[in-house]
Order: sequence, then C-alpha cells, then structure tokens
Amino acid sequence: MSNQLLLRETNQGVARLTLNRPTKFNALSEELLAELKQALGDIKDDEEIATVILAANGKAFCAGHDLRQMRASHDDGYYQNLFSNCSEVMQLIGKLPQPVIAEVQGIATAAGCQLVATCDLAVAAQSARFAVSGINLGLFCSTPSVALSRNISRKRAFEMLLTGDFIDADKAAEYGLINYAVDDSALRETTEKLALNIASKPLAARKVGKAMFYQQLSKDLSNAYAYSGNVMAGNMMDPETVEHIDAFLEKRPVRKS
Repeated sequence: MSNQLLLRETNQGVARLTLNRPTKFNALSEELLAELKQALGDIKDDEEIATVILAANGKAFCAGHDLRQMRASHDDGYYQNLFSNCSEVMQLIGKLPQPVIAEVQGIATAAGCQLVATCDLAVAAQSARFAVSGINLGLFCSTPSVALSRNISRKRAFEMLLTGDFIDADKAAEYGLINYAVDDSALRETTEKLALNIASKPLAARKVGKAMFYQQLSKDLSNAYAYSGNVMAGNMMDPETVEHIDAFLEKRPVRKS
C-alpha cells in the first residue's frame, strides 16, 4: 500500500481520487485536506476529465476529522482555520464543472458523511453506514449539517444530527443521501459505470449542466426559469450541440470536429 495520503488515476475521462489513510479510517487530517484541495484544483480546469470518483481504501470511507490531531492543539484560531479549510474543500467540490461521485464503503461519519452529502452523486455498498455522530462526544456537527440539510429533509437531517445514530445504506438511499445501495462486490463496477455514462455525454452539455443546476436552485421560480432559459439558449448555439442535434435529425453518426 502506498504511503501517499491521496491516490489519483485517470481512465477514459474519469479521474479517481482515493483517500489513503486506511489505518486511520481515512480521517481528514490537515495534510489530507491540503492534498484534496490541490487535486481538485488541478482537475477543475482539465477538460480531459469529465467525471470524478471520490473513493477510499480500507474498511471505512471516511471517519470525519482527525480527532487526535485536533486535540493536539487547543487554540480557537487553529480550529477556525481547520474548519475553514475543510469548508473550502467541500465548496471546491461544488465548483468543479465535473460531477463528483462518492464511492462509499464501510462508515462515513461526521465530516465523512458531509463529504458524501457534498458530492453530486453517491453510490454505496450495502454494508455502508452513515452518521453525523459528533454529538456523542459533545460536539454538534455544525459544518456537516450544512451539506446534510441541503441533501435530505430538514427533519431527517436534524434527527441524525441530534441522535448521532447510524443509518444503513438502504435508509441513506431512502433519505436521498445517496443514489444507490449496491452489493459490496458491485460497488466499484456500479460507480465506474455511472461515471463512464456521464463522461460519454457531449461536452457542450456537461460543461454548463452542473453550474446551471445548482445556480437555479438558489433562485425563485421565475428567476430560475429566466436564468435556465438563457443558459439553454446559449447551449443551443454551441457548435457541438448543433452537430449532435443535426446528426440525430438526419439519422447519421456525429461528425467529430
């Protein structure tokens, strides 16, 4: 096993980032957060990458922040900076033009559950479990609550935050935290199939789709339609879109530029 904290590989337009602190349950240390930030920043402007899979080695997807590292300091400024850096990484996932898919095995707790909620899509093994369990240690999962409450219903999110109880993969799918719960043996295959499906779509649509989707959610209905209409009009003018539509209408293969 490599001693790198974050592994990266790219295949057929899909970048796979793998958290690699298996003996620490892939806890988000300062160093791992820094490597994630660097890797996501590199991917952001790489048009050769269409989709990103965020995975993990070992028995856990991510157990949240590295509590031992956190307790080595008892300084408000240190904690403010740590949570700011973590929030920056979470927001960077949202700013990527490429969809990010979480591939979840084992546990995803606290900031690990936040990471799942932050990703655009998520596939989990049937054996996976999810919790925002800081409350059991007297620490309310405040920053994880931001992502969690934007993915599942308010009452479901608040119950998870107040109890710290685990939910299984089927329940996570029912809540809307993940897209699919699959057999453990099919986890990687299912995630990669989804990633490759997305990567196969025309760039013209992919490059506007993610930003448009999240932007319209923050607007009222009238402004959302006005904004999305403008985006779609611009999309219709893209030469790649024109070629795909013409090929469909003329029942011919798409001509590669």
